Amino acid sequence: MQGYALSMHKIPVGVLGASGYAGRELCALIAGHPSLAIGFATANDRRGECLRVGQQAVTLVAAEDVSFEGTALVFSALPHGTSAEWVGRARAAGAKVVDLSADLRLTAPYGLPELGHRDAIRGADVVANPGCYATAILLALAPARGLIAPDATVSVSAASGVTGAGNGPRRDLLFGEVTENYSAYAVGNTHRHLAEIHANLGGDLDLVFTPHLLPVARGILATITISLAEPIADPLAVWAAQYAGEPFIEVTADAPTLRDVVHRNVARISVHAAAGVRRPTVTVIAAIDNLLKGAAGQAVQNANLVLGLRETLGLPA
Repeated sequence: MQGYALSMHKIPVGVLGASGYAGRELCALIAGHPSLAIGFATANDRRGECLRVGQQAVTLVAAEDVSFEGTALVFSALPHGTSAEWVGRARAAGAKVVDLSADLRLTAPYGLPELGHRDAIRGADVVANPGCYATAILLALAPARGLIAPDATVSVSAASGVTGAGNGPRRDLLFGEVTENYSAYAVGNTHRHLAEIHANLGGDLDLVFTPHLLPVARGILATITISLAEPIADPLAVWAAQYAGEPFIEVTADAPTLRDVVHRNVARISVHAAAGVRRPTVTVIAAIDNLLKGAAGQAVQNANLVLGLRETLGLPA
């Protein structure tokens, strides 16, 4: 393997794109994982630099210098449009892959175990890790399938910390631009996560999604308004029944906050009947850490399934 002494009895894995926020989070999770070990970590523009992950120092290498031989699984945290080629290279060498980009989300098994995908993930050679917004929205909306009024438009207002935009240099993400500010973007229902949300919800659903940028480092909070076909006496019980036994979903009567979920691989969801409206309506609020349940934590959760390990292994709950 490239440059690192692998601990005995640990499974060698690699990280493509280790210098980004999700890639660094992946390296930290792998370093603390009882059954995984970092075989290589790539970052072309930072090759030769040392990345500190816990008590471990990882030397970043160029992707072109990596041999995938002997690597059991590769995490690809490369940019959208770039990742698919490297997924193919890793597969050709016999490695399984969890891809964090958007490149394969409409074609490969979708890595959201809580929505009935566990068996497909366990048997997959390639898993498409969901987008961060898509994770929060799908988990919040899935129990409402079959309950939504046929003519309803579901409204989603969701806000993310700035790490969701990556760590590339952008003027609009400078501290002075973001701090003490709050702004919408992709206005007009144009966000790229909409395709995977519709693909995984199924049915003919009108959904309007407006994302916002929060002046915090990490976390997503989504507020979803759903008009129902019929009143539900206890809507919270519907969500609680759907996710009973799920180790990384918390259904709660209290509206979640980002403080409830940051640095944890969980989705925290509450459901509230709306008062003062003419048709039965619920408000669903979901919170996740965009770098964990929305990216690296979800990827490790999927890798655990692919490799036949306990799903919760090495993940902060």
